[in-house]
Amino acid sequence: MKYSNLSVWLLGLTLIMAGACGEKGSGNDDKIQELEQKISQLEQNQVVTPSSAQNVQPADPATVGAFGFEEEIFDFGTIDEGKVVEHVFKFKNEGQVPLIISNIQASCGCTSPEWSKEPVKPGDEGFIKVVFNSRGKSGVQSPTVTIQANTSPSVTRLRLKGTVNRSTGTSTAPSAGPVKR
Repeated sequence: MKYSNLSVWLLGLTLIMAGACGEKGSGNDDKIQELEQKISQLEQNQVVTPSSAQNVQPADPATVGAFGFEEEIFDFGTIDEGKVVEHVFKFKNEGQVPLIISNIQASCGCTSPEWSKEPVKPGDEGFIKVVFNSRGKSGVQSPTVTIQANTSPSVTRLRLKGTVNRSTGTSTAPSAGPVKR
């Protein structure tokens, strides 16, 4: 697989964030927000060169499709835990050959993608629908979908972002059962 040390570092940050979620205190949201911003910056600047590559040359634009997204990040704002957010990312193939999406991977099980399965001809439009289920999630959320296609670069990421308010419907106090007399 073509993973760099950056991927290992991002995994470490994710684990640190997961541990921070269990701690009490209002500063955790700020820490999580800061880490999410750092991850986003790293993802945007990430260039992965295969270790077996001797000479990496830019792809000939005449041989690849090109995504022309209206947006690559969708801010769903603040929602209550348990709500489902759906967003359709629309794109136009700005390349010279049909754009073929070979795979899309969600960053977690809470996110599921659907997409244009047929090749998108040059000038035509396609879509990627992302569904985020906030059940069991709270705090700042930033699920991503990673797209592999015949584009240059071959990997593109789309992201949802927002905040999920913890559900107040679940009580930790034991319920009062029947009273014996």
